[in-house]
Amino acid sequence: MPDTPEQAAFRARARAWLAANAPEFAGTVRHRLHFEAARSAEQYEKDEAESVRAAQAWQARLHEGGWAGISWPKPFGGHGGTPAEEAVFAEEAAAHDVSTGPLLIGLAMVGPTLMRHGTPEQRAEHLPPLLRGERVWCQLYSEPEAGSDLAALRTRAVLDGDTWVVNGQKVWTSSARVADWAILLARTDPDVPKHQGITYFLVDMRTPGIEVRPLRQMNGSYHFNEVFLDDVRIPAGHVVGEVGGGWKVAHTTLASERAMIGGGGGAKAGALLALARAHGRDTDPLVRQRLAEVHTLDEILRILGLRMRAALNRGRPPGPEGSIMKLLVARRAHRAAELGLAIEGAGGLLTGQDAPGGGDWQQQLLSAQGLRIGGGTDSIQRNAIAERILGLPRDRAADRDVPFRELITRRAEER
Repeated sequence: MPDTPEQAAFRARARAWLAANAPEFAGTVRHRLHFEAARSAEQYEKDEAESVRAAQAWQARLHEGGWAGISWPKPFGGHGGTPAEEAVFAEEAAAHDVSTGPLLIGLAMVGPTLMRHGTPEQRAEHLPPLLRGERVWCQLYSEPEAGSDLAALRTRAVLDGDTWVVNGQKVWTSSARVADWAILLARTDPDVPKHQGITYFLVDMRTPGIEVRPLRQMNGSYHFNEVFLDDVRIPAGHVVGEVGGGWKVAHTTLASERAMIGGGGGAKAGALLALARAHGRDTDPLVRQRLAEVHTLDEILRILGLRMRAALNRGRPPGPEGSIMKLLVARRAHRAAELGLAIEGAGGLLTGQDAPGGGDWQQQLLSAQGLRIGGGTDSIQRNAIAERILGLPRDRAADRDVPFRELITRRAEER
């Protein structure tokens, strides 16, 4: 899709600034840190911390140069640009191998959530450090018994004066060992249906009572962690939105996450085309057909991401297009990894640093399976599309109007 005259002028300014500033940061952030096998959890944490420092240095340079928060509204410290301009800058930056990847939970998920639901005090405290790259965030959502059915979470928050006391366990948390702050969902009222008794908190990860333990994945990575909360005290002023209204706030965070995944930096076709050329497979009609499929998915996700970011910037509630994006992101990851290995041929059977490309496509194939589960399974996304886009009747849910405390009692009796 060609640029408009305004976008072309913006692209020229971005290209000139990046040419002058990006080279010293090129390659300093390990884009695929979560795909790489580490020798130990300690080594992984060291590598992750180095990546975070590099991302923070690059974000600080962006802020100094006036390129941070391109599409953020001006009242929140941004430049009031369009999502299309933000996508243009991301495309130009990708050519220089620079990234703010470790900061994206804060920049692309926490920031939009606070702009929509946060208090003036919360915005003033957290948005400026986000744009300057000074804080790393993580997401405390999933639990051992609340993954796909996130509303079944059991982490409990009880009000004690002007402080909430939180106890529970979270799992599958990215960046927990290097995070300064976290967004947390906890149950504050077990006597109402499960979606109504959840509250959204901001948590300082240095608060006493928080313990982080790394989890080793099947691809050798330690990207995820489990987090234990033992009498963690959170000031009442750190509640985002209404007490008991956390599910609505969480929807904004999840929609922002899907817009981020689809709209920036995830394109696969370019890397696959370069791989095909390197192996002399770019004229193979079967390879070209599969490349076209991946490129089509790239473009659909890019356009959906622009649409979602534009809607969020206008203050519109998250729509069902997020479910479409979630499905397509998982499909693209799987199709791209399979094609990468097919292009490599016999070399694709190897793993580790001695494999072609350091075994990158092999690791991506292993990791792609998780995308069909994390953030809502494929089945859940299809249900959402059927109900909210196609207008089909909702599945019958036996727990829809049942107080959460009663659900827990039923499950205990069934066991």
